[in-house]
This record gives sequence, C-alpha cells and structure tokens, in this order.
Amino acid sequence: MTIDEFIDDATRRMDKSVESAQHEFNTLRTGRASAAINVPEPRLLTLQPFDPSSLSSIERTIQESDLGLTPSNDGKIIRLPIPQLTEERRKELVKVARQMAEDGRVAVRNVRRDVMHHLKELVDKGEVGSDEEHRAEERVQKLTDDHTHKIDDLLRRKEDEILEV
Repeated sequence: MTIDEFIDDATRRMDKSVESAQHEFNTLRTGRASAAINVPEPRLLTLQPFDPSSLSSIERTIQESDLGLTPSNDGKIIRLPIPQLTEERRKELVKVARQMAEDGRVAVRNVRRDVMHHLKELVDKGEVGSDEEHRAEERVQKLTDDHTHKIDDLLRRKEDEILEV
C-alpha cells in the first residue's frame, strides 16, 4: 500500500470511530419522548398496540426494563409518564457519555497506531523515504487530532443536552 492509501484508510477508519461514538451518544436517553410514539403531552407517552392481548406483556417488559418508567394500563392504552431526570441521574449519564467519548478517542488512536506501524514497515522495506514518512506521520496526526476534536464536540453537545433542565 502507498502512503496515500494508508492515509485514506486511516481517514475512513477514524470517520467510522466518530460515527460509532455518535451512535453510542444517540443511545443515551435524556427523558425526551421518541417521535415514533404518540406524545399527547410533553412528559407523557401513550402506547396503543395493534394486538390488545399484548398489553400486559408490554407493560411487564417496561416495568422490568429498568428505564425508570411506571406504566399504567387501562385495557386499551399504556400510559407512560416520563419523570424529570434527577441531578444524580444526569451526572450518571454524563459519566456514561464521557466513557463513550473516551472509547471513541481510543479507537481513533488505535487507527493512528496501526497506520504508523505500516509506515515504519514501508520505511524498513525501503519503499518510502524518511521525509515521506515524516510528512505522512504529520498528516496522520492531523487526522487524529481532527477526529478526536469531532468526538469532543459531540460529547460537549451531549453533555449540554443531558444537563439541560
């Protein structure tokens, strides 16, 4: 592989790391309702299954899910009042988000490490000169910095969303 191919591969892999971190952030719920669910009030969800016989199993699953929701079943509809996030829960979610961000940064750094290793192999084989290696290392470091900044920006936005009262 050429240096440009390594850089392109690193860019692609780092982009995937950022996307993965963003996907992980999207799994953190901050007490807001999903648009796919009927939301008659800002803090109330209603579920009306197509099969009324599944009401009790849906209600039981919600109770066992550890989501902090208390379903109320009237025989046709399940109502889910969404409680305000407590300060303790908000801090817990921020910790989870920070760990997700760190996992994303580690993934980006692992890509950098792999590319640097491949660059050293190219130099050892004599396929690339040390000047080219140095320029490539600088490009890879810039890519790494750019992608870790993207993850940091995603984290900052998620923290703001979580801590918003």
